[in-house]
Amino acid sequence: MPEIYVTDRKGTEFPVDATNGFTLMEAIRDEGKFELAAICGGMMSCSTCHVYIDENWQAQMPPMTRDERELLEESSHYEPGSRLSCQIEIKPELEGLRVTVAPED
Repeated sequence: MPEIYVTDRKGTEFPVDATNGFTLMEAIRDEGKFELAAICGGMMSCSTCHVYIDENWQAQMPPMTRDERELLEESSHYEPGSRLSCQIEIKPELEGLRVTVAPED
């Protein structure tokens, strides 16, 4: 179970124990400390699980699909490092991953 670090919208960072095989969205949502709506439950039909991946981790993320990019580019908070957390599977290699919950659109 890798430990990841999630910064909330107020700027406070919390460690989160993430379960391998689950998604980053599930790890953040299930922790219960963060304002991450995840309305579609990981179906990639909204962008309410939008996070910013720390610059040092961006190269280690899976490639972004065209559908994910299109959803994120519609957000007024899109920036380099934006990802839908439902599209990132938790793996042991993500130990120490740092992400920030994006502002709500």
